[in-house]
Amino acid sequence: MVVVGGATRLTGSGLSITQWKPVSGALPPMSDHAWARAFGEYRATPQYRLVNRGMSMGEFQFIYWWEWAHRLLGRVVGAAFAIPFAVFLIARRLPKRLIWRCATLLGLGALQGLVGWWMVKSGLEARISVAPERLAAHLGLALVLYGALIWTALEAWAGEAGREDRRRDAWRVAGAALAAGIFVQCLLGALTAGDKAGLIDNDWPLMGGRLVPIDYWRGSFWATMAHGASAVQFNHRLAGYGLLILGLGVAIAAARARQLPGAIRGLAIAVGALVSAQVALGVLTLWSGVSLPLAILHQTNATIVLGAALCTAWRTCRI
Repeated sequence: MVVVGGATRLTGSGLSITQWKPVSGALPPMSDHAWARAFGEYRATPQYRLVNRGMSMGEFQFIYWWEWAHRLLGRVVGAAFAIPFAVFLIARRLPKRLIWRCATLLGLGALQGLVGWWMVKSGLEARISVAPERLAAHLGLALVLYGALIWTALEAWAGEAGREDRRRDAWRVAGAALAAGIFVQCLLGALTAGDKAGLIDNDWPLMGGRLVPIDYWRGSFWATMAHGASAVQFNHRLAGYGLLILGLGVAIAAARARQLPGAIRGLAIAVGALVSAQVALGVLTLWSGVSLPLAILHQTNATIVLGAALCTAWRTCRI
């Protein structure tokens, strides 16, 4: 779902459907008249008038199908969770400790749909794209849901936790810090994407030939941190360097700590390797001018890195 959402954004398809109909919207236009009406609604948006004026029906259908597939996949994911949840609940097959978790997950999924529409609305009125901060909120909530799904699945698989070994608190802190840092970095990546910051300063390790971009400050904190293209790319780079140091540090420490369970050592080393690969992918994506395949791969690997870090954090809590 996250990958398809990223592809939808990268292809400029997110504003092609200008209405939110949770039930009837599951069906695409079924006639030439319906397609003409959908295209007419899109032609009324600033994005069409200022960016895509003159596009053909075929070009419109291309972006429409991306957004429709993203929304349909959201509905399918919701049904795939809600129906079994209801069945297991009625049959009393769910342990009490998981009921509230699953109910919360279902609520987060519904909220994600609302946040998605709130994001889309920001690009239908006075902008040619969605607001970067709303894009970050939409991705952030998706990743919260993703992380909660992973954590709940691990809890369901492993059973109730036993007594913890408090001598290992440092590893719990390290696991939590790494997962939290990766989550924040994903949000910075969303701001970078929302501001199209990857399309400027495509040199590395410098930015526009400078260590700090000359146009970093935009007059206010919010304008700089949320809407300054150079600033958000620079912040994303710095956070990436910090995560690389932290990820490799945790991996090296875990490899040397022979008293740690092998599962934790393996997960920590895997996270360090994945973070290193993600930094390399980020540089390649930047150098390519945000090539579509590389950009999708960069976002895909980000979710994998986060998932692996969450597995590591969960496993440290079960020492």
